[in-house]
Amino acid sequence: MYDAIVVGGGHNGLVAASYLAKAGKQVLLLEAANSLGGATTSVKPFPDFDARLSRYSYLVSLLPDQIVDDLGINFKTISRSVSSYTPYKKDGEDAGLLVSRIWDKATEESFEALTGSKAEGLAWQEFYGEIAEFAKRIAPFMLQPLLSRQELKTEIAMDEVWDYLIEKPIGEEIERRFKNDVVKGVVLTDALIGTFVSAHDIQANICFLYHLIGNGTGEWKVPEGGMGQIVIELERIAKQYGAQILTDSDVTEIKEAEDSITVKTASGETYKAKNLLFAAAPQLLAKLTGEVQPKSLEGSQIKINMLLKKLPRLKSGDDPKLAFAGTFHVDESYSQLELALNEAMSGSTPKELPLEMYCHTLTDSSILSPELINQGYHTLTLFGIHTCASLFDGNNQDVKDLFKQKAIDGLNEYLLDPIEDVLAVNQDGSLAIEVKSPLDLEADIRLPRGNIFHRDLDFPFKEEGENQKIWGAETKSKRIFIAGAGAQRGGGVSGIAGHNAAMAMLSAQNN
Repeated sequence: MYDAIVVGGGHNGLVAASYLAKAGKQVLLLEAANSLGGATTSVKPFPDFDARLSRYSYLVSLLPDQIVDDLGINFKTISRSVSSYTPYKKDGEDAGLLVSRIWDKATEESFEALTGSKAEGLAWQEFYGEIAEFAKRIAPFMLQPLLSRQELKTEIAMDEVWDYLIEKPIGEEIERRFKNDVVKGVVLTDALIGTFVSAHDIQANICFLYHLIGNGTGEWKVPEGGMGQIVIELERIAKQYGAQILTDSDVTEIKEAEDSITVKTASGETYKAKNLLFAAAPQLLAKLTGEVQPKSLEGSQIKINMLLKKLPRLKSGDDPKLAFAGTFHVDESYSQLELALNEAMSGSTPKELPLEMYCHTLTDSSILSPELINQGYHTLTLFGIHTCASLFDGNNQDVKDLFKQKAIDGLNEYLLDPIEDVLAVNQDGSLAIEVKSPLDLEADIRLPRGNIFHRDLDFPFKEEGENQKIWGAETKSKRIFIAGAGAQRGGGVSGIAGHNAAMAMLSAQNN
């Protein structure tokens, strides 16, 4: 009998297995697919080209240095000099708001060109200065037992920031701090990635918090070699510490006895352990254990991957190597984001599709073959917002085609070279572009209704009366722990949920 069975071979499952195996536990990890990684995988979506893209998740922010150090993870992330670029039209002229990762003269001038004064730039620096300090103070608590709301507020000791980040809708603060519609939209996007809500819904606050507290800096970095490299490294570490890993092992049944957990796979194999760490969606766990499945928002994003023969030129005349190096925003002003949400909520496809994208290869060309690098090829990753799963229910492929064209049309509004003209062409004559809808995310990697967080995010603290929560991984069973994105403090490529589930199990054994 194993000490623990880990279900799910994504990065969280591998982190959990590694911690437990390092602690001397007998660990078995079961993965339903024929390979590890889940959402953190790299693939060749265009077989005619040697380009390995991070198909689903693609940037790293939340992975704590502590986990990297604890497990000896040899995984490099690269900083981007550009934070974002947002093209816009003003008085009939094309221009763009450039925001460097570290505030500089170019950023200051870019804000002034858009807004006509220094005020908006100063408001930006003040706001993100507060967020940066808050992130530095809260980050260490992500890998510790949960504090209560009041305990965490006292530890952070930034009451005014706590108030607008935690207690009041983030939209109120954005509207109070900023005046320009484009600037407000750039701020709001961090509150909406994968979350189908308004700026005035507290879920937006939680999403915003998780996007900006990563590792105490909130910086989103490019994974060298693609996201799949972290999977390769975590597999090496888990096996090094003695964990047993089986792929093609789809768990179809979970039964709990007084002193053990037994799981059965689709192939008929059975395995027994003292504990179970579930690194897949809580909805699937509930189904397997006969519990009521948690209700959550449905997924609301499309992912579009492209391979380009060259970078397109911009109508603004700005250097595409700068514009696409960070996050490139299209139709993501504050008013456009709220309008698109309202249209989607009414069952209509948004007339203007808010989307953002970045070019991995401008920071890290190693995901391409030397031949493609020499020929000037690049990747482009697009993430469309407010495209909820229900819009695709009638005909997934037709709606994907519709949104693909909307994305192309929206992007082309700001390009001198239409994106179709610079896309690589497969041998069959088709363009090198793929679209993944929320329904595809559910089918491919079992994200419920395409929700990239598995379920609605929670704040990283426990509320009054939740004394049974210690690590945020606990379930009704003392032997079953949530180790995936659906755990409290889950979501994102962080490993935090895997770490916390392992700590929950180890501490429970010691008590």
